[in-house]
Amino acid sequence: MEVRSTFKYARISPFKAREVTREIQGLPVSAALDLLAFTPKKAAFLIGKTLKSAIANAENNANLKPDGLVVKEAIVGEGPTLKRIMARARGSASGILKRTSHIRIVLSDEIPIQTREARRAKRQKEKKAAKKEIKSETSESAAARSDKKSPKSKQSAKTEK
Repeated sequence: MEVRSTFKYARISPFKAREVTREIQGLPVSAALDLLAFTPKKAAFLIGKTLKSAIANAENNANLKPDGLVVKEAIVGEGPTLKRIMARARGSASGILKRTSHIRIVLSDEIPIQTREARRAKRQKEKKAAKKEIKSETSESAAARSDKKSPKSKQSAKTEK
């Protein structure tokens, strides 16, 4: 089951917030909270609030335990931009864009929780399979080469005629 939480009109640029949301996607909820707690950015605090809200929604509305939840997606969309003016030299003005963002976090209990050890074991398994595949291909090509005549034997066959 999926549970979502949205923080609308957050006063931070979406570009800055996306940097933090990329880090928590696919992580278990406890690991994501730990990561956000030790990330020294304003976006981490705002995303942490949204994540805690999503966890509360899962517990109260969907009767899910937070231990089995995984951050399925953490998306930061662009909100409305506040346009302001700053006075400049000689009576002119320049514009300032104060950007806002909408932070959406979706939690799911259907995705299996992946730990670093499980990912590492999967990568090693894939490497071993690739090595076996390469060995079988090289042995087949070596057998094919041995069937063909070598260039020296072709020259000796020409001189015999």
